[in-house]
Amino acid sequence: MRAYTPKDDVQKKSYYNDRFYITPTLKKDSVYSDGVFSSDISSLKNIVEVLDCYIQADHLVIVINPEDNKKAIIHLKEIRAYDFMMELTAVDYMATCGGFEVVYEMLSTTKHKRIRVKAFIKQGDAIESVESIFRMANWSEREMYDMYGIYVNNHSFLKRILMPYDWVGHPLLKTYPLQGDEAASWYEVDKIFGKEAREIVGPELRDAACVDRYDTERFARLGHEVPKGVEISEGNEPDTPIRYQEEGGVKLFGATLVTPFDKKEKIQLKERK
Repeated sequence: MRAYTPKDDVQKKSYYNDRFYITPTLKKDSVYSDGVFSSDISSLKNIVEVLDCYIQADHLVIVINPEDNKKAIIHLKEIRAYDFMMELTAVDYMATCGGFEVVYEMLSTTKHKRIRVKAFIKQGDAIESVESIFRMANWSEREMYDMYGIYVNNHSFLKRILMPYDWVGHPLLKTYPLQGDEAASWYEVDKIFGKEAREIVGPELRDAACVDRYDTERFARLGHEVPKGVEISEGNEPDTPIRYQEEGGVKLFGATLVTPFDKKEKIQLKERK
């Protein structure tokens, strides 16, 4: 069972940090400290050039040249029994290295071991698809292209998978604006109403954490509900008496289903039991 971590102060912690902050790496151990991993790496070295290898958090991490990715994945699956690809993604190192780290996470269901294969590619370079080896790579490689703009050679259908086909930019790049660029601000307005309606509709608000209480939707506020479209301003909200749907009780065929509500008898729990 996973050890419990107290979460009492979780709300006090910041959910955001510097986009270009790189978390310190974990301890790296020698591959020869594990018999299974040392055998795996010795076998793989006969097929491709291994630039670096180490054990980190019980994973064997292997760094290879990007042009060897398909040969390495085939060997690890068919010869070394890593039969399950769990994840395929990329990491943006454009600011520091001018490229991306493509990551393949693999699991052996028979040996109960995990391997992480990494390959670094420069901006504008492509990498070979491994879709023919693991079917899950189809969507993962499309997502990698969609979010980072990384091209994957010989993919069966390399189109965007999360964003619309005509979207401008790649949202997971660290240089991509957090609230989107100009194209993002006007995308749905232009698609639905046309560019001529920009001045009428206005740009999209893409900050999911922002709720404008004075917009045209009139978000409900207990005791201050107002009809949609009513013009109000801060400090000028009408006071609406709080009422309850069944405060007079509910009867059916003479039987009382809900007793009349009595404010004097209501109890508010001060803390959870």
